[in-house]
Amino acid sequence: MKKLAWIGTGHMGLPMARNLLKAGYSVQVYNRTADKAAPLQQDGAALASTPGEAVSDADTVFIMLTKGDAVKAVLEGEQGILKHIREGASIINMSTISPDEARAFAAMANEVGAVYVDAPVSGTVAPAEQGQLVILAGSSAEAVEQSQPYFDVLGKHTIHFGEVGAGSSAKLSINLMLGVTMQGIAEALVIGEHAGLQREQLLEMIGQSAVATPMLNAKQKMLLQEQFPSAFMVSLLAKDLGLLMDEARKDDIDLPLSAAASRTFADAVEHGKGEMDMAAIWLELQERNRK
Repeated sequence: MKKLAWIGTGHMGLPMARNLLKAGYSVQVYNRTADKAAPLQQDGAALASTPGEAVSDADTVFIMLTKGDAVKAVLEGEQGILKHIREGASIINMSTISPDEARAFAAMANEVGAVYVDAPVSGTVAPAEQGQLVILAGSSAEAVEQSQPYFDVLGKHTIHFGEVGAGSSAKLSINLMLGVTMQGIAEALVIGEHAGLQREQLLEMIGQSAVATPMLNAKQKMLLQEQFPSAFMVSLLAKDLGLLMDEARKDDIDLPLSAAASRTFADAVEHGKGEMDMAAIWLELQERNRK
């Protein structure tokens, strides 16, 4: 059984690493805040004090961090991944970053003889716990094929979009849909409630219509109770929409709905909702429109 390293045990990383442990893999884990990795010890993980220590014996290294700067920090430096990774080992980066960052990290990995796989995921904490994520892969066909046994543990489906960077482009595309759809649901509720309609009936109507979506089912309880425990934080979706808009500006592509959603989610972060679930965009719009 090959040895694995896992870097990053946040909301998504911890259940994903746990699933690999449950599948029988040997996993060495590193997280900047060590306490967040400690729960994996009872599942059989070994805890490392540095990224370099975690990867020194690994055949495959997984990275699941919040942004590109965090990925760069664990790759570089005397105690970083690139100083200690074995030649021929794979780095599977499942973080949501820009396509340009993915290509830059791949070049850095290639310089030390490592194989880089761009593999962000579609799905939130519950699918991560259940091994039901969708893997959005970008790398050579051979590298993706070699990674597939791990992807089969972590997810229900893998889509190979092309070379490195393609997976990150796909992730930004699907998160565009998340942001726009969530804001659309929230706006429908806001205008309906201001007309005197009941929120519960508005949700029922949407659920019975042609625009019914699994997202509505997932967020309905939050919207009714006005409590937003995080499955996908507002701050993370705001970051992803920002990356998306950077790509659109770079390529001179006009995305008016995405631009509006990006501004709304950024405002929600500024107004203290960053750690709430993305459904709290309804709360942001409610506060804007109070009479």
